[in-house]
Formats: sequence, C-alpha cells, structure tokens
Amino acid sequence: MIRLFVGLELEARLQDTLQRLTGGIAGARWVRPPNFHLTLRFIGEVGHDRMDDIHDALTTVRAPGFDLTLAGAGHFGPLDHARMLWIGVARNKELVHLQAKIESALVRTGLPAEPRKFTPHVTVAKLKHASPAQIAHFVARHALLREEPHPVRHFTLFSSFLSHSGAIYTPEAHYPLPPPAWDGADDDAWNRDQAPENAPGADRAFSSNATAPFSMSSKA
Repeated sequence: MIRLFVGLELEARLQDTLQRLTGGIAGARWVRPPNFHLTLRFIGEVGHDRMDDIHDALTTVRAPGFDLTLAGAGHFGPLDHARMLWIGVARNKELVHLQAKIESALVRTGLPAEPRKFTPHVTVAKLKHASPAQIAHFVARHALLREEPHPVRHFTLFSSFLSHSGAIYTPEAHYPLPPPAWDGADDDAWNRDQAPENAPGADRAFSSNATAPFSMSSKA
C-alpha cells in the first residue's frame, strides 16, 4: 500500500516566507520546508496495482496554468479546540477549475468522491492543546498577508510516508499545465513541447500523451 495525494508544490521563495511565519504557539507542530504545499485531492492509501490507473487519469486533466496568491490566515476547528493553522489563497477560479478536473478524473478510476468542499490552503502547523489566545494572535497578525503571485505551471502526484519525525512527501510525477493564454486549440503542439523527452525534469514530467511508464520514486 502507498499513501498518495495530488497537490501544488510551492517555490523556494514561498517556502522561506512561510517558514518565517512559524513559531510562537505552544502545542503547535510546525511544517518545515520543503513540506509546504497546497493539497488538491487527498487520495489516501491505495494498492500498488492502482497507481497506473491514477497516473493515467491525471494525464487526461486539461486546464491552463495560472498565478496563485497566498493571502490571509485561519484555523480549522473551533478556537478552543483548533487542530490546524493555515495560510489561505486569494480567490482563484482557475485553481477551482483545476481541482474540479482532478476530482472528476480520479472518480472515474473508481475512487469515492470527496464529500468535503474544496477549501484551498497551505497548512503551516498541526495543533494539539494550543493556546486559543496565541492562535487568535497568529491569525490576526497575518490576516492581511498577501504574497507576490506564484506561477503554477504543473501539478504533482505525491506519496506520503508517516515517520516518527513527521510526514515525508515525495513528488512522484509532475503533470504540466499550459500557459495561461492557452485556449485548448492546439493540444498537439502543447503535448509535443511538454512530452517527457522535451520537458524539464523529464524523469518525472508526464504529459497527456506521455508514453513513459509510471514509476514510483525509490523513496516511496
């Protein structure tokens, strides 16, 4: 069995920015670079025989690239029993469109539909018995946060290994997204440019017409 999820990687600049926000809350288990990411779809544990189906489904996703802006902060759970701190995302219809496409593709493989509404965020800390006053202070301090836009030009299939020191996330495959101006009119040209032999990081980049076999990282 392997634990999988689909998400967006964040560039080093944002990883560093998020790390500088951490600290100051007793009972918080802070996320550290390079583990900051935005989850698009949690898949969970699946058998190795399902991985090819999941990969094939993700290669069919058609959506343009876009710019993502981190903005604001919040928590999940009531303040006196909060379980997670997060940094939010400015309203982005292209992000919602991409997530819906991924959800639809995965459901077609037989995975159950995700019942929860998509709430885009980047987790910065898991909380256990944390001070409500410190949580409220963190959220208030970063309520007006708005980072420079981050270009999103691919999404990623990750594996997740839970260790005693925390989760270890391994990018298993990248799925390119065409530039924002793409209108879907020339899929063949886009696929040709982004095919594994032409794309950066060819060992992990897959396009919708990729023929390279899906292989999991040695870290999985």
